[in-house]
Amino acid sequence: MVLVVNGVLQEETPSDSRSLYAAHPIYRETATQLHMTPAKLVGPAGLLYIQQREMAATLPHDKNVNILGSDDVTTCVIVVLRHSAAFHKQPIEVDLTLCCVGELNTTVRGSIHWPIIYGIGLNVKTGEIFPATFPDKGPDQALRCARHLTGGQQVLDVYDCTLGLLRIGPFNYDPLRGVDLWLAQSDQCILQHLSTSPDVELPHFVSQMRATLKYIQDNQFPAVTVFRDNRPHYYRRDETTGTWQPIRY
Repeated sequence: MVLVVNGVLQEETPSDSRSLYAAHPIYRETATQLHMTPAKLVGPAGLLYIQQREMAATLPHDKNVNILGSDDVTTCVIVVLRHSAAFHKQPIEVDLTLCCVGELNTTVRGSIHWPIIYGIGLNVKTGEIFPATFPDKGPDQALRCARHLTGGQQVLDVYDCTLGLLRIGPFNYDPLRGVDLWLAQSDQCILQHLSTSPDVELPHFVSQMRATLKYIQDNQFPAVTVFRDNRPHYYRRDETTGTWQPIRY
């Protein structure tokens, strides 16, 4: 696998992230700055939380969402795609659906910025360390990087900025054999065998994993039990509480 760091082809692939930091200290410096940033508690108003294998896009004048966020990054990767012209005061013609899959279509010139946050499990032998900015001519390059980063896995677009609606599904998955057995295991067993980083998981990991297993147990075929009409479930933000409430759309 070819390794490119900030657009420069590397003759030798670092054996681990420690070697990468030693050869390119800028990554250690930026990681330290991020780590030193004080945590801030964010309420529901204006927040759209992004789960694993999800994506969302919005514009500055969106009255429903002004914070896109995620957390619990241990062996995962978070990519933030931002077009520099999106901070102009004038509305911008952006096809949000195409933006979500990496094909930014805009009449405003600018750069596409890709800040990347990753956890402890970065495998420098199997991918690229992306440059911080793709120039104007780079939508195709951004699309290739997006495809590379997801490894061909399905990613769900969970927000419709034009309608201001949270959109979930429809999706399906194969039944999980042994789910009853997993639910019968101890917390320690679930932590050790269902986490990619059991030594650094937060306390809520096991309870969330149990809730996920129970959901799979109750909905072995979500296309039948959850999305009976093969339509997404929509949610609109409540202006009083800031929470997302289900609606018929």
